[in-house]
Amino acid sequence: MQNLARTAFLMAILMLISKCIGFVREMVIAGYYGTSYITDSYVMAIAVPTILFGGIFGAVATAYIPVYSKVSEDKGDREGNLFTSEIINILLVLSIISSILGIIFSDQIVHIFASGFHGKTAELTSYYIKITLSYVVFSSITGILEANLQYKGLFLPQIISGYLLSGITIIVVIFSAHTSHYFLAFGLLIGYFARFIAMLIIARKKEFSYTLSLRFGNAAKNIMALSVPVFIGSSITQINTFVDKTLASGLPEGSVSALNYGMLLINVILSLTIGILTTIIYPRLSQSNAQGNYERFGGIIGTGVTLITIIATPCTLGAMLYSKQIIQIIYERGAFDQTATQLTSSAFFYYSIGLLFLALSDILIRAYYSLQDMKTPILCSVVGVIINIVLNLILVRYMAHSGLALATSIASACSTTLLYIMFKRKYKEITIIKSKMMIVKIVVASFISVGLSGVVYYFIIMPLNTFFYIRLVQLGLAVCVAAASYYIILRIMKIEEIKLIWQIIKR
Repeated sequence: MQNLARTAFLMAILMLISKCIGFVREMVIAGYYGTSYITDSYVMAIAVPTILFGGIFGAVATAYIPVYSKVSEDKGDREGNLFTSEIINILLVLSIISSILGIIFSDQIVHIFASGFHGKTAELTSYYIKITLSYVVFSSITGILEANLQYKGLFLPQIISGYLLSGITIIVVIFSAHTSHYFLAFGLLIGYFARFIAMLIIARKKEFSYTLSLRFGNAAKNIMALSVPVFIGSSITQINTFVDKTLASGLPEGSVSALNYGMLLINVILSLTIGILTTIIYPRLSQSNAQGNYERFGGIIGTGVTLITIIATPCTLGAMLYSKQIIQIIYERGAFDQTATQLTSSAFFYYSIGLLFLALSDILIRAYYSLQDMKTPILCSVVGVIINIVLNLILVRYMAHSGLALATSIASACSTTLLYIMFKRKYKEITIIKSKMMIVKIVVASFISVGLSGVVYYFIIMPLNTFFYIRLVQLGLAVCVAAASYYIILRIMKIEEIKLIWQIIKR
């Protein structure tokens, strides 16, 4: 477990750097375009490829690891490479066809996904979609190459290669701001292509050899069979995104952008917790299941849940308490004015309520997938989507875009709870939570530490100056107070995992 935590910590550092670069990218976009119709069009165009194709390609990448593991171990690396080539070729054909169809019918796609967009907003969104759908070809193949490297124990180059994407995007955003906003979406297309080339070079150095073959063997059929339920589950989840953005497109200008900026911050926290841990844990869970070692399976998933709870709980409370300050520091400059801050901080606050549940749901879903149980997560996702849609239609009337964010958080809490209950009933031999009392202690410690931080911030170091660096230092001091008191309280409560985290930090 120390090796796992050590790798996770190093990944967190690199991921933090990646997210900082990503923040710079978003700050540049916000600074030049604010929450205008251009940003709304750009955000919607980015969401469309994920909604349409992200599910199936992500499902194939998810199902790839357990199948590749069996092929490689039973038949050797040569057959493993051939199998990987088969999957890449299948995705290549599907992605090219899908992109062409999407480009041809981009106007119809805008009408379906952003019915509230009209005039120049709808026209610009259609133009951007033609560009964003083109990078699907590169992103789909990159996903398989990343999964191949993860199984081989290589996790860091994937993160570093993401720097290319953000860096190129920033350059193109600045270029578009000084020339024409029609160039804005080209940054993503060039960035995804550069990332694909980087991952291909790294994979070849790790003994991957590509074969141009359209053979559809048993292994490929197996992965497609496993991918279908995973795709259905992810597609159901994407309905939430579709409903949110569709309803937001009918609200005042900037609502779609505000929701996007708020969720971007939530994704940063998730990437630094659940994204890293599930990336490392998933191959190990698959191996444990193949070996029938459920004690090891439970140990891995239990440690992962505990670490996520330790990190995500205070982050949830802190994000809610300092939602406005965080948005001001990160985004408020240039065209991103106080009105944009108010819109975005409100969305961020309500998204933050469900942060812990979003973090826990992914690791639980991976546990189901490792056991080749694809149906249960689908059922839980359906329940979550129904709850989200019902709450969206109710809350949007009274809370506008904030109601959409709150509905997402409540739905996440419900679906995550259902995931845990179903897992506990179906797999009684696997223990997910080592101690419920330990979870209670973590929650109590989080409330105390974040509450103490709030007292210090609002009554001692409350900002009297709106200067950026002053606000940054003051918020940083408040976070340090929360972190120090949180660590002390957890040590007093004898939460052993905090010692492991401290050892990794010292090293």
